[in-house]
Amino acid sequence: MTEARHYEKLAASVVHCRLCPVECRIWEGRRGACGVRVNKEGTLFTEVYGKTTSISLDPIEKKPLYHYHPGEYILSLGTKGCNFHCDFCQNWHISQDIETPTTDIASEEIVRKAKGLSSFGIAYTYNEPFIWFEFVLETARLAKASGLENVLVTNGYVNMEPLEEMLPYINAMNIDLKSIDEEFYRKICKGRLQPVLDVIKRSSKSCHIELTNLLIPTLNDSETAITKLADWIYENVGPDVPLHFSRYFPCYKMKIPATPIEILKTAGRIAKAKLKYVYLGNV
Repeated sequence: MTEARHYEKLAASVVHCRLCPVECRIWEGRRGACGVRVNKEGTLFTEVYGKTTSISLDPIEKKPLYHYHPGEYILSLGTKGCNFHCDFCQNWHISQDIETPTTDIASEEIVRKAKGLSSFGIAYTYNEPFIWFEFVLETARLAKASGLENVLVTNGYVNMEPLEEMLPYINAMNIDLKSIDEEFYRKICKGRLQPVLDVIKRSSKSCHIELTNLLIPTLNDSETAITKLADWIYENVGPDVPLHFSRYFPCYKMKIPATPIEILKTAGRIAKAKLKYVYLGNV
């Protein structure tokens, strides 16, 4: 295991993780909400440094990123764990199951693979890359020095200090804006909305960003919700930021039937009144 960054030691061997807005206080032998940062004798360690669950060469559009290296392929990899616990998680078998097996890999090997496959860069994806912070930071630094670009596919739930440390090495991000409603984040994702909005605004000033909104019937798909979402994007990051509406299918703990395609079409029509680039996914 590797010692984690962005935490402080408290009394009685308790540690305070400062990586994300969950702000876990972790007792000896316990893990944080992400499931992969553990307190060992008063020191916080990451259990996923150099450990991957998935690695493959993907089209950049799969991230989804449509306005960044279109038509090209990028080496993509992820680990396990997440600081959200969304009831509808599409990748729950790696994000929520900390017993998922992993394979050891070094940053240098990832860079060699990317270059050998003629990938223009590396995407940190599949689960939440910010909880893989130490390894992603090391790999992104090495990739940038080697002439490769770095992409994050993220829920945007990270504190500002680690975000600022990571941003100089990041070229593009797809950020999930799961809803514009605080109660949705609290009840369905077990998190908060405002930190995600702050990360979107800050990241848009540093790198290319695109946003994804998974539309779930009865939860975040009303015309009022879509209008509010498009208005926030227009007013805070501008009309040029691409927005991807993605079709939900029942998964993990959520059994609501799949989103009707007509709802995605309606969402697209509403959002296009304010935003220039709106796409429908999983249709």
